[in-house]
Amino acid sequence: MHYFTRRSATRYEATDHTGGGWNPTEQHIAPVLGLMVHAIECDGARRRSEPLAIARLTFDILGTLPIGEVETSVTTVRPGRTIELVEVTLSHAGRSAAVLRAWLLQAFDSEQLAGTSFPSIAPAESMAPFDATAMWPGGFVASVEVRRDETEPGSASWWTRTPVSLVADEPVSATARAVGLFDLANGITPRVTPEVAFYPNTDLTAHLFRQPSGEWLGFSTSVSYGPRGAGVTHSVLHDELGPFGTLAQMLTVRPKPLVPVTAGR
Repeated sequence: MHYFTRRSATRYEATDHTGGGWNPTEQHIAPVLGLMVHAIECDGARRRSEPLAIARLTFDILGTLPIGEVETSVTTVRPGRTIELVEVTLSHAGRSAAVLRAWLLQAFDSEQLAGTSFPSIAPAESMAPFDATAMWPGGFVASVEVRRDETEPGSASWWTRTPVSLVADEPVSATARAVGLFDLANGITPRVTPEVAFYPNTDLTAHLFRQPSGEWLGFSTSVSYGPRGAGVTHSVLHDELGPFGTLAQMLTVRPKPLVPVTAGR
């Protein structure tokens, strides 16, 4: 019951639990993103006596990944005592599939200033179970539990959790575990079903003003599609203590059937 098995300091083997929604023989990008955060945290633990906290994550998704072995490479782009910019490249068979740039910040005592204007969402136990496998195939979606309160297609509050560990037989932080579920946001309250259009995301950016905790991860999600094939999925992130960050995904929206553009038109 895990998404990846470590094979070396930098290589991991994906399991069938990573199977994707658009193609079950390819990896869903969600666990991959969590693995990249885990790689940053392992690197920080090796380099620093007091690792910095993750504040911003920007992932660029460069291509698809078969269910197989992946490799991570971590580079410190901007070293610093209190602020660092770290980059992770994840590849398969020598081909880069995703790049992450993360800003890491030193913790300071700002308890007296803490607060947010983002409203909390209803607790998970008050929401109805949602069977995401009725909409999406693949091992990853089958591995998660979802509870959802949908206002309309493209607008919902919802919670998710999974019993599947990110990496077999090693500790993983609550932040890396949560990030491994972030990419679900684009598929839980879409404006249309996958039978109507393709709408994969090309990136994912998260800003965290607090590190997440607890078993459940919550979202307040809204989805927007433009008239020329672009879209955005935006979410406020929650745990059982309340909001802790925001999330945005740029979409390429492609109605089915795909009609090729004739040259000269």
